[in-house]
Amino acid sequence: MSRIGLKVINVPESVTVTKNGNEITVKGPKGELTREFDPRIKFEQEDGVIRFSRSNENDKAIHGTMRANLANMIEGVVNGYKKELKLIGVGYRAVAKNNVLTLNVGYSHPVEMKAPEGVTVTTSSATDVTIEGISKQVVGQFAAEIRAVRSPEPYKGKGIRYADEVVRRKEGKTGK
Repeated sequence: MSRIGLKVINVPESVTVTKNGNEITVKGPKGELTREFDPRIKFEQEDGVIRFSRSNENDKAIHGTMRANLANMIEGVVNGYKKELKLIGVGYRAVAKNNVLTLNVGYSHPVEMKAPEGVTVTTSSATDVTIEGISKQVVGQFAAEIRAVRSPEPYKGKGIRYADEVVRRKEGKTGK
């Protein structure tokens, strides 16, 4: 039995959740998110509490996933999501201008990345990048794409990493 799927979701006063067919729309102080949900899972809302139920035991996985997705949508429109990245390496720097992030990370050319809609990119210093938005999935995906430009390597530790990420260092060649 999916334990996540059985948990109820408490909806804050500032948030409205509406269902239209298979689409669920969440409106809050930071914005609005819409997502299409699986029709096999039933959605019930009463007195500021949302419950999901399934009719078939084979739908355990999608049951928990749908509940988690809706909880993330509510969290996003209330508080938003934020990912922080650090650039480690000599000469590595980032500049954000007009929601376009320009990375100089040791390639012969600068790498430019346009932020998706609903995501803001800022740089507090030349080596710190902050990504903010209301959709957890979009913020996380864009952060992963930035990290993939130059992922951290284990020998010198150079690369782009999450602010709270720990890179395990390896010992180099011993030589003769």
